[in-house]
Amino acid sequence: MSNKKNIVVWFSCGAASAVAAKLTLDKFGTKYNVIVANTPVTEEHPDNIRFKEDVSKWLGVPIIEIRNKERSSSCVDIWKEDGIMSTIKYAPCTKVIKKQARYNFEEQTNIYLNVLGFTVEEIDRHLRFVVNERYNHLPILIANGYTKQMCFEYLQREGIKLPEAYKYYPNANCIGCVKASSPTYWNKVRKHHPEVFEERAKQSRELNCKLVKYKGERMFLDELPINAKGGKLSSVECSIFCDVV
Repeated sequence: MSNKKNIVVWFSCGAASAVAAKLTLDKFGTKYNVIVANTPVTEEHPDNIRFKEDVSKWLGVPIIEIRNKERSSSCVDIWKEDGIMSTIKYAPCTKVIKKQARYNFEEQTNIYLNVLGFTVEEIDRHLRFVVNERYNHLPILIANGYTKQMCFEYLQREGIKLPEAYKYYPNANCIGCVKASSPTYWNKVRKHHPEVFEERAKQSRELNCKLVKYKGERMFLDELPINAKGGKLSSVECSIFCDVV
């Protein structure tokens, strides 16, 4: 039995967490037991599965799945069961599917360091995670000066095709992420994944949840003008740390 300490890289099926896993394995793989873990969500783009398999082969290690065995892995189910889709501070899907799965895993695994895919643009997210979640975060991308664009370029040089979701959105999160309030984002969903937009619009009405903010006012998705735009889209973090934008 190995006496090596455990470093867990939380892989979110995004480019940054893939590069974070590679850097962690390269630098610490001999001295520590590096575990690459993923908390899958039903509503993710189906190409995320392909990306995860490609990254696992590239890294040369399995990417293990961590699930909350007491609840569904579907955001739609969680919203229905909990009667809420999102608040200003958090989304229940992240709390149940991501965070609780991690908490359960932590009870069984002695984790020396956690690694998330925070890039240099996200130092504030790293600091909030350290203060509000776990002090033992290794900011490997930040320490090595990696931006999100650098992560994209790294994978492309290695011949790893990026997730299909990046063609439409600034992240590889679930399609129709309820942590987003940007009218630009939601009209992108309406254009590229209309069936998801309709599903979110219907459920948000049922649960009385106004997901989008336009001209300073919260509104239901079916009230959003089809040509409405907001500011530049930013990335919404959805790994084991929920950040509402």
